[in-house]
Amino acid sequence: MESFAYGRAESLDQAVAAGAEPDTAFLAGGTELLNWLRLGIATPKRIIDVVRLDGLDKIEPIANGGLRIGALARLNDAAQHEIVVRHYPVLSQAILKAASPQLRNLATIGGNPVQKTRCAYFRAAEKLPCNKREPGSGCSALNGLNEKHAIFGWTEACVAVHPADPPVALAALDAMFVTEHRDGGRRIPATEFHTLPDKRPQDHNILRHGEFITAIELPAPAPRSAYLKIRERESYEYATVSAAAALEMEGSTIRKARIALGSVAHRPWRLTAAEAKLAGIEIGDRDALRAAIEASFADARPLSHNAYKIPLAKNAALRVIQTAARTSA
Repeated sequence: MESFAYGRAESLDQAVAAGAEPDTAFLAGGTELLNWLRLGIATPKRIIDVVRLDGLDKIEPIANGGLRIGALARLNDAAQHEIVVRHYPVLSQAILKAASPQLRNLATIGGNPVQKTRCAYFRAAEKLPCNKREPGSGCSALNGLNEKHAIFGWTEACVAVHPADPPVALAALDAMFVTEHRDGGRRIPATEFHTLPDKRPQDHNILRHGEFITAIELPAPAPRSAYLKIRERESYEYATVSAAAALEMEGSTIRKARIALGSVAHRPWRLTAAEAKLAGIEIGDRDALRAAIEASFADARPLSHNAYKIPLAKNAALRVIQTAARTSA
């Protein structure tokens, strides 16, 4: 770990100004940043502590019937908040499936989505060919150990996946990331926050240097929603495949569906073709549900060791749709 200077921001304006300086990183919960420093993935010269900024941990309703979650809200606080549990169960469930209770007591909901990939080649203590760590060096996973890697959206430059659970739920909810930056803040759709490796494989998300997530905004409640995480062990394991669904129902018929898969691409992967076909289908018609889901897998491309992920992801999508439909509205 290389040495760095440490400073604490007393206001959001101060944090934004300090974060714009070269070689500067933000520190909130620190559960991911400290790993980056230890592995040499990030080597900032200065770290700005933002965890005590006033008001950025609030969770409160907003005018459009939605919910605003401050970026510094701890994961466990967000997951257990009464409104989240009742109106956005998919997000509560996704958070509670993430990491361990101890880490969720530290990690923030604004910091979780900026995790970097868990590809073993990217995080290796010894530097290996990896375009995310050293652009132009190649992708060791392309023809290496890739059983946990992407089936959608990958290129020969990078086949990694994004591992976090909450972003999958946020993508299914059509959430927005609210940011501040020296050159002006933005509202970024959760479906567009993470990048694909087609142009700049070294990128993980679209944040500019010094851009700071201040809140996540959820639209109208989605009480009929659910999250499913498939992993090799129940305790403290990243997903092999995950799935999130938010449904609007008319009796037993699907009126509208939003479905996202996790750990299948470098961003939460919305099944947009399936969503279009699911409208009007009875929830008990498994054959019709499967056919609708199949429409989103025309572009799935397995790697040498992960073809099993395709049927696994299809089954996960089916199961989470059925679970969401059974959730009380």
